[in-house]
Amino acid sequence: VQFVESGGGLVQPGGSLNLSCVASGFTFSAHSMRWFRQAPGKEREFVAQVTRNSVFQRYAEDVKGRFTISRDNVKNTVYLQMNSLKPEDTAVYYCHADDLDYWGQGTQVTVSS
Repeated sequence: VQFVESGGGLVQPGGSLNLSCVASGFTFSAHSMRWFRQAPGKEREFVAQVTRNSVFQRYAEDVKGRFTISRDNVKNTVYLQMNSLKPEDTAVYYCHADDLDYWGQGTQVTVSS
């Protein structure tokens, strides 16, 4: 099982980034997918979830209306479109498959002027 996250970087407040996570080693379409993030000195926290067939999405309260999670079951990829970014969104972002205990290296997002 492998997750390769990408798309992070340095962005100014109010800017946008689109994260990608390519998954391999398991049946991607059989699992709900989530994004988590971990800021320095803090616990890893839930950001967003998309169900297997993309019918349902769920978001943490502080990203609702700004972030959008989506997936492509042909490309085995989950995305996180992040708009109106704030300094408090600064963290390492990870994707995760429900019911699998594997994590990738994550991608760093830094929101700063």
